[in-house]
Amino acid sequence: MASKTTFQVPPEQTPSPPPLRPRRSKREAKLKLSKALGDAAREARQKASLTQADVAERIGVATEVYGRLERGLLMPSVPTLRRICLALHLSADALLALSSPQPPIWEEPPPPSSEQEHPAMRRLLRNVRKLNSTQIRALSLMASTLRREGED
Repeated sequence: MASKTTFQVPPEQTPSPPPLRPRRSKREAKLKLSKALGDAAREARQKASLTQADVAERIGVATEVYGRLERGLLMPSVPTLRRICLALHLSADALLALSSPQPPIWEEPPPPSSEQEHPAMRRLLRNVRKLNSTQIRALSLMASTLRREGED
């Protein structure tokens, strides 16, 4: 029968985990996307000297619905997005703020150097993020021991 081994880690030897980068929630990113899309649609509509009613009629929605879209309160479906692009003579890239050299405000930045990490390292990090502080301390101690043994 296998025995369960527990590690006692002295507090002075426990490194504090690196601070986690604050991640934007999906809801927050969606709200920013809706706002950016609405702002781009409004700007294109005004440039074309059209009213909200004009555009709403051209894309087949109620004026109130189009107004909510411009205010960033509504995310259009893909077919409606396409009709907006056609009605305003605007590319989808411009409407979604993808045509500028800097990333759009609604885009969540990728995690640092994730593309350069080995897949096994990414899997390990996903598992480590699910551990509690005691488990992280034990894993850190074990990793330090393994590293020292590898140096011998």
